[in-house]
Amino acid sequence: MLSLTPRQQLATGLILALLLAVTRSHHWATLHSLPDASWAVFFLAGVYLRARWIAPALMLGVALTDYLAITWGGVDSFCISTAYWTLVPAYGALYLAGRTYARHHRLSWSALPWLLGCAVAGAALAELFSSGGFYFLSGQFAEPSLAEFAPRLVKYFPLSLSTMATYLGLAAVIHVAVANWRGNAQHAG
Repeated sequence: MLSLTPRQQLATGLILALLLAVTRSHHWATLHSLPDASWAVFFLAGVYLRARWIAPALMLGVALTDYLAITWGGVDSFCISTAYWTLVPAYGALYLAGRTYARHHRLSWSALPWLLGCAVAGAALAELFSSGGFYFLSGQFAEPSLAEFAPRLVKYFPLSLSTMATYLGLAAVIHVAVANWRGNAQHAG
């Protein structure tokens, strides 16, 4: 199980919240914008942060970011519908997948299957809830069907998964670097 001090958890939480706000790329898309890190942020919050209120707080942050982008940022509100609530179980699945991985974390290659399994399972559920919810519940599609949803899933899920994998890979590199630095600092002291 990962163990961070309260100060480290606060710093990690602030970094994740900032990353979430800055990378909602469908809102702030520019030449210099990064892909949306929402999926990775919720997974990493589950891995690193112990406070039970963090997932709801991040979800409120998402809603506030979306609201500001639409009301003041001029972003199209096409994705905002009665299906918006399906983001709650989508992000919740990612957060719980991160919590599950945290219980099995070790700084060892043997933990990699747990990381991959939890990340892919959380992402698959998030895709089903978010894309499936939007497709079937938003009212944007005349006659939604599983036959029409499946190709959409095949089209959009790999991009979402690869974006999440990129952020998780970067987080893993940072995690290993910090762990090695801390280990070297303890041996030197």
